Amino acid sequence: MTHLYLIAQVAGRPVAIDSDQVESVVDIGEVTAVPRACAHVRGLAALRSRVVTVVDTQSALGLEPAAQAKRAVITMVDGHHYAMLVDALDDVAPFDLLPMAAGVALDSVWEDAGRGVVERDGEPILAIDLASLVPSYASAAEAAVAN
Repeated sequence: MTHLYLIAQVAGRPVAIDSDQVESVVDIGEVTAVPRACAHVRGLAALRSRVVTVVDTQSALGLEPAAQAKRAVITMVDGHHYAMLVDALDDVAPFDLLPMAAGVALDSVWEDAGRGVVERDGEPILAIDLASLVPSYASAAEAAVAN
């Protein structure tokens, strides 16, 4: 079934994000660090009279932190707003979600985030679930104990 997807860039790689996960896309201003937060939580930012948790998506994927990322996809997970940093935003278009082909090897975190692929101009693009990149309470507690 065809559905709208936002095509974004994360770590220089195109990804597709189901429009149902996208509340808005924004430029992130000042981010205030949060002591003892998970490594991939960049901090908190004020956005339209509310506070959002800013997640370094690259770091959440086990990659080097995104030093210059200022664009974000706002998503809601378990009643909380998160700003998921991305390198760039490309397009919104309808696609059919296809299962990942057998034998496709992805790094474990990409595999955990992946929900299938969409094809744009014959190029497969990994469809990701933003909620899988949001730090859970358990991982936050582990980070606090480690610090």
